Amino acid sequence: MAYTFNPPKRYLMGPGPSDAHPRVLKAMASPLIGHLDPHFVTMMDQVKDMVQKTFLTQNNLTFVVSAPGSAGMETCLANLLEPGDECIICINGVFGGRMAEIAERCGATVHKVMTPWGKVTSEQQIKDALKDCPKPKLVALVHAETSTGALQPLEEISKLVHDVDSLLVVDAVTSYCGVPLKVDEWGIDAIYTGSQKNLSAPPGLSPVSFSPRAVEVLENRKTKVQSWFLDLNLVKNYWVGAKRAYHHTAPVSAVFALHEALNLVMEEGLENRWKRHYEVHDYLQQELEALGFKYLVDKAHRLPNLNSVYLPESVTDEAALRTKLLNDFNIEVGGGLGDFAGKIWRIGIMGESCTHNHVNMLIGALKEIL
Repeated sequence: MAYTFNPPKRYLMGPGPSDAHPRVLKAMASPLIGHLDPHFVTMMDQVKDMVQKTFLTQNNLTFVVSAPGSAGMETCLANLLEPGDECIICINGVFGGRMAEIAERCGATVHKVMTPWGKVTSEQQIKDALKDCPKPKLVALVHAETSTGALQPLEEISKLVHDVDSLLVVDAVTSYCGVPLKVDEWGIDAIYTGSQKNLSAPPGLSPVSFSPRAVEVLENRKTKVQSWFLDLNLVKNYWVGAKRAYHHTAPVSAVFALHEALNLVMEEGLENRWKRHYEVHDYLQQELEALGFKYLVDKAHRLPNLNSVYLPESVTDEAALRTKLLNDFNIEVGGGLGDFAGKIWRIGIMGESCTHNHVNMLIGALKEIL
């Protein structure tokens, strides 16, 4: 018995993935070539160059992990932490908690900086944490917390971290290519992101970048990285140099798509792309608040491309409303996580889904339903 599958056309306005540009879908359908084919190797160099440009970094160790953003998270932490190391992890949502979990699995002693969901970590909290742990191997935090839509300021915290000669590790899965993110200027030592958010490529790849300071830590490890697949001492030889050492079979079609998605970013221009996300966010906020939605995060720390909102008081079953949006209007939005499950929506306007027309479709559907 053969099974057929024809996915419906959806308008993706949840926490990810976002809609893909037709050029990206076309690139993904290109004929396969070998992952060590000279043409593919040339394209890998182009991908690396565009990732450096979009991260605003000169870091030589910049490449794409052949797995989703959570593997990028594990790549950063597993390569920099060894058993017995101390680190500080800032938690204000799901993904800060996930970083702490991975760090503990690496054998590190984790000092947790806890912040209420929807808020951001303050400089004073970092100062207080450094009193308890004055020499952490690294300090890690989430730039854009996908579970709440909070956007974390980084520059002042970066200075505090480097003043004690520690590394700054940043989760940029939902901020990359959507809001200002300046790896070198802000002194970020290790950073990871995902392909499916503001970049609007298919899920499954994680661009990462490591500063020279982070590379030095990596090269002076006393123990092997606990993950063979994510060991940068091995992976970097596949992404760097004229002669590539075989490490794994790269997801060729996914890299084709990523290459085209990065090209679209370069054509639009990073600053133009940031501006578009803020402009569409302002329009969405105006329309949602007119319908009685209220934002979870204060305006000063609000992530424009992931909007967490309380529903109007007249809505008693948010899941039923989301289901009706999906089934009747083909519009996907996300529900809340953790303590916010059943209480908020997470509305994404990311990459190709960040248009006034997407907002108009959503608001028109909501007006009809409500």
